Amino acid sequence: MACTVKPEGGAMMLTHGVRGLSLPRPPQRPLRGLLAAILTPLLLGVGLGEIQAASAASPVSLRHATMAAFERYVALTDARNEAELRGGPAFLWVDALPEERRAEAYAAMKRGDVVIETLETRDEGKPIHCPGGLIHHWVGSVFIPGATLAQTLALVEDYDQHTQVYAPYELRSKILERDGSRFQVSFRFLRKKIITVVLDTVFDIDYHTADATHAWSRGRTVSVRQIEDHDTPHESALPEGEDGGYLWGMVTYWRFLEQDGGTYVQSESVSLTRTVPAALAWLVDPFIKEIPRESLEAILKDTRKGVLHPPAPQS
Repeated sequence: MACTVKPEGGAMMLTHGVRGLSLPRPPQRPLRGLLAAILTPLLLGVGLGEIQAASAASPVSLRHATMAAFERYVALTDARNEAELRGGPAFLWVDALPEERRAEAYAAMKRGDVVIETLETRDEGKPIHCPGGLIHHWVGSVFIPGATLAQTLALVEDYDQHTQVYAPYELRSKILERDGSRFQVSFRFLRKKIITVVLDTVFDIDYHTADATHAWSRGRTVSVRQIEDHDTPHESALPEGEDGGYLWGMVTYWRFLEQDGGTYVQSESVSLTRTVPAALAWLVDPFIKEIPRESLEAILKDTRKGVLHPPAPQS
């Protein structure tokens, strides 16, 4: 399955046929509009805390059609990843960019930056409609100078110590089962952007090492539960699929390449969330639409920092 790259107005289009689509980031909302969005409910006598509570208290149900669309999206994304790993034209996504953009991406990574793009998997060139849900698809890469593949994998696979590297995004992490290069891991994630959401998740993660310089992994949620009043005597978990819809499923694809005197780390994520009701768009939109990108960027930055400055082991 060939991967084509087409620049489109400064954006990248990589499809399944067209593998993905990167759109220019939307302009920031003018200050006046933002103030109006915040002040209007306050002037009507509704506090931000009340709006937050109303949002959290109004769970939505994960529909079969929503999950079916996500499964189709994941199946096609799996197929594209497998084809690339069998000997596609580029192990890292940046190597499929046009020459000028590829040079800019490598220069940015050598400076310590994360390079990141939004992607879109299509079904025979057509967008995959997801009724009642939103699919978020991002890929990012970072370079860790002086790091070996073995050092990088050792940090990433040390899930019991993850909170020393990935806090505050990861409140807890624990290996539940391990069979060689296969892991089942529980994570408690905290995401905060206007509203705060805590999620208990379980991932199945498989690692593969091709040779001394190439490795990759695939992770998939097997459980996602939203936690209310976390780490208090009143903590409770909402029924799976009957919650705020901030995360209903996630698949991750990591690639590791030792080259150029260090190791490149690439992470691709596909996640499923609810759609956003118009009445709550100003409150929920930033969380639903910006958190996936920001989380991926933070994870890659923390991975780089953790390899360069390893935390002291905890008992």
